[in-house]
Amino acid sequence: MGIEFTAIDFETANGFRGSACSVGLSKVRDGRIVDEVSWLMRPPAGYDRFDPRNTRIHGITEEMVAGKPRFGEVFADMAGFIGGDLLVAHNAAFDLGVIRSGLEVSELAGPAYDYACTVILSRRSYSLVSYSLPFVAEAAGVPLQHHHDAVEDARACAGIMIDIAARNGAGSIGELLAALNLPAARMEAYVPGQEPLSKATLAERERQLDGTGGSRSSGWNGWPEEGNNPPPNLGADPAHPLFGQTVVFTGNLGMPRQQAKNRAAELGASPASNVTRKTTVLVVGDGFSAADLKSGRVTAKARKVLELHSRGQQIEVLSEGEFLQMVGGPWPETGA
Repeated sequence: MGIEFTAIDFETANGFRGSACSVGLSKVRDGRIVDEVSWLMRPPAGYDRFDPRNTRIHGITEEMVAGKPRFGEVFADMAGFIGGDLLVAHNAAFDLGVIRSGLEVSELAGPAYDYACTVILSRRSYSLVSYSLPFVAEAAGVPLQHHHDAVEDARACAGIMIDIAARNGAGSIGELLAALNLPAARMEAYVPGQEPLSKATLAERERQLDGTGGSRSSGWNGWPEEGNNPPPNLGADPAHPLFGQTVVFTGNLGMPRQQAKNRAAELGASPASNVTRKTTVLVVGDGFSAADLKSGRVTAKARKVLELHSRGQQIEVLSEGEFLQMVGGPWPETGA
């Protein structure tokens, strides 16, 4: 069978996962990319507000997708391209969540998909201080030129998966997952009216009903308070990239730090207040991006992480935007 899968990447119009405005897919057969496809699209009606912060990231505007088919009109072609393939994505919980929420608000049925996450796989295959897509793509020998272009991101994700398989001497994705003791995750089929709505869709509908339109935040009113460290939700999805991680927050986040800790714990992470030998993930606020690690723009906690990483401790650094994508939910309305 060889190395076969389809890599996928979505860009969204706002913080709701069901607001897809672009998708890129890259099909791999026998360890090589053999076909690619991408679409610009309008998000589902009623969920098509473009948040300037999202536009700033991917460059897609409401005007660019005006007249394009909506997600529900594109999905059949998208599903036809995927076929019965395993889906691979970088932070797959996000991209599969886009499909599920998009189907829910479009009132469309969709098939089940088995999937694998290159964030989780790359943590077991490379020693990096950040597992954001550009960092991992560079390590895999497939550097990104235009991050957040959906088809380029899907192509980079495919290249990462191919490189990880080669590093592990795997002749198939099944062999690779077995070698790393990581069974494929699964998103079950969706039939409108028969399955419950996802938490992301329920939360978005509640926000629309209470008139917040997306997000509420008290903003920053001084030095961030650490708050309590809630216990991890052991019943969370073990395929999520935060499950089992020990997460520390630093800098000024756009949301109260307690709220960030609660979101992480709900997904199976253990929030902590200080960087220690147990720390595996550091989330950095103040507009930090992974590229700042190379420029030296880091907090005291981040410097300690870099020091521990140089000694062999595996700690990953995330920006607040990457953390939000992992946990779901909108951008905070106000920030530092």
